[in-house]
Amino acid sequence: PNTCSPSRICFAQPLVAALFQCSAETLQTVSKMVAVPKTRNTFCPSRKCRKHTAHKVTQYKAGKASLYAQGKRRYDEKQSGFGGQTKPVFHKNAKTTKKITLRLECKECSYRSQLCLKRCKKFELGRKKV
Repeated sequence: PNTCSPSRICFAQPLVAALFQCSAETLQTVSKMVAVPKTRNTFCPSRKCRKHTAHKVTQYKAGKASLYAQGKRRYDEKQSGFGGQTKPVFHKNAKTTKKITLRLECKECSYRSQLCLKRCKKFELGRKKV
């Protein structure tokens, strides 16, 4: 389904999609700017609540990688000594965006849950949509 307005030129979309080896619909799903309020009313699945409550919204950030995780210990052991790089290093980075994950914290019971958003170029927390 072509969702372009009549004023826009849409013949370039299949060409761009062919260049990036994806469908025209996939190109449209990557939005340019996403603005999310700092609080949102959503369902809290904890045993204390189990109802819609106000949640504090923050952006999820991965924690510091542990040196003692099994994968890291195995990798370090394999890398030690002579022989150079033992595992493949990924170089073909095709994506220009990352998926946004929101961390929702219930204001009543402090239960934390996560919500994954689509890909976007720019993400802002606590700003109204323009």
